[in-house]
Order: sequence, then C-alpha cells, then structure tokens
Amino acid sequence: MPDRRQLLSLGASPLFTRAHAAAPPASGSQLIASRLESRRGPIDFQLYLPPGHEPATTQRYPLLLLLHGRGDNMSAWTRVRDVLDRMIAAAEIPPLIAVMPDAPWSRRGSYYVDSAHVEGAPVESLLLDELLPHVEAMWPVRQEREFRVVGGYSMGGYGAVRFALARPQTFGAAIVLSPAIYTPLPPAGSSAREFGAFGRGHTRFVDALYQAGNYPALLAARPGSSPALRLFIAAGDQEYTHPNPADAAHDIDQEAHRLYSRLRREPSCAAALRILDGGHDWPVWQPAFREGLHWCAHRLAWQAAEATKPVV
Repeated sequence: MPDRRQLLSLGASPLFTRAHAAAPPASGSQLIASRLESRRGPIDFQLYLPPGHEPATTQRYPLLLLLHGRGDNMSAWTRVRDVLDRMIAAAEIPPLIAVMPDAPWSRRGSYYVDSAHVEGAPVESLLLDELLPHVEAMWPVRQEREFRVVGGYSMGGYGAVRFALARPQTFGAAIVLSPAIYTPLPPAGSSAREFGAFGRGHTRFVDALYQAGNYPALLAARPGSSPALRLFIAAGDQEYTHPNPADAAHDIDQEAHRLYSRLRREPSCAAALRILDGGHDWPVWQPAFREGLHWCAHRLAWQAAEATKPVV
C-alpha cells in the first residue's frame, strides 16, 4: 500500500486569530448518542458538542451535518472529534455543533434520498424535515444557511451533493469526499442499484429516477437567482479501479473530477478539488475533511465572534 501524505495546504494560517496562544477550554468536547422518535420512524444520531459548551448557553453555534458511507453507521464520523477539537482550540474554526445521523434503511444503503421502493424509506425527509428541526429545538444551532455545512464520504458524498443542491436554502457549503455520484448511470454491480434507493414498487432501480435526482439534473434545474454554491471535493489516487475498461469513467477519482469540472462552470459557484495519496478510506477522508472544513469556513466568512452570536 502506498505511503499517505498530508494535503499540502494544511499548514495555512488560521482563519481566526487571538491576542495570545490558544489554550484548551476548561471542559472538553462531548459526544452524545440520541434517538428521535419521529412521526415517520426512529432516527438515531450522534451529536458533537464543542469544548466549553454549557446547557444554559446563550450562544448559537454553526451546524455541521455529517453523512456516513454505505455499510457504516453513525459512529464512523466520531473519529473526527479530535480534528474538530484541535481546529477549534487553534481558532481555525469557531466552536460548532455536529450532527452524525445513522442511516440503516435498506441495509445501510439509503443514498440519503426519499425512496419509492417497497422496502425503502423517506431518508432525505427524515433527516432534513424531522431531525434538523428537532436539533434546532433541543440544541443552540444557527439556522441561517451561511452557518450550515453538510459533509459526507462515498454514499454520504452523494448525499452531501444532493442536499446542497436540492436544499439550497438549508446549507451554505458541502464537504464531498470520494463521492459515489456516478453519471449518467451507476455501473453494473454498484450498490446504488441494489438497495432500492432509486427504485419504485418492487423494482430496485429505475434509470429515470436516478437521473432525475443526480447532480446534472439538479444543476440544470437550478434557477439563475439561486444562492451561491460552495463545494469542496476530494478523492484518493488509489480509489477502486473498475476491471471493465468500459466502466473506467466510473472510477471515483474520475467522477470527482467530472463533478468539479461541471461545478466550476456553474454561475455563483465556488468549487475546489483535491486528490490525495490513498484509497477509499479514512487516511484520505480525515485530512481531506480538515482542509475541507477550513475551506468552507473561509468561503462562508465565519468569524469567531459572529458565528456564535448570543441568542436574542
């Protein structure tokens, strides 16, 4: 396996500076496992609360929604806890709250869409119309799109792209890691065809449903007055290589570059692409997440005092 290397730009200066060196907060960050019994079914999730957070706080924090990949669960993203702690302590980002939902629907292959398959579930609606309002009611998060970022890897990368495009009033930016965003259709054997996310009735995969929900169609339908898009995209240089040469265009590093190429031609869109040394795994996703969050915070112009303004 090839050696991994860090992204070159991780040594950039912090966005937020202080008069003195940053000291660790008196209390550390917290991870809370919780469940919402929504009207459409239960939703399990993990919540990251930043160092120094107190239940009676008068502050409102930026919100980060993190979507896991196929086969994983809500614990997968908890490995970035230390990354968030260090970035906050160094004033690279303001304190924030992160929500890490579980996606077990259709054997953990939901692709974060509202499925019409008999075994599917309205996953997008569950997370955005049920879970997010619950988080807003229970924890002190900002509700403006400029203080909300969605991130995901693999299947979750597909979800992050979709949420950013389909819900432009909800998220100001997206961190898209090794996204499973096959165009125009997934290759044979792709899990996108297996779980019913893009199916109807007893049919597990319907070409037209997949194409209608993927980013080319969403971008084509995007009004000229839509708010700005900001997407940070990353993949590994050792992503899975499809053995059939006819499917080479579906290698995820190529799909990531195609997404970036399309977005950089989109009006009012800022996009970045990074290719790291590594495969479809956390040695790529963890450093890419760190740079991606730094990039999004900069593009969203988060300021330490403004990002956590008091409740009024």
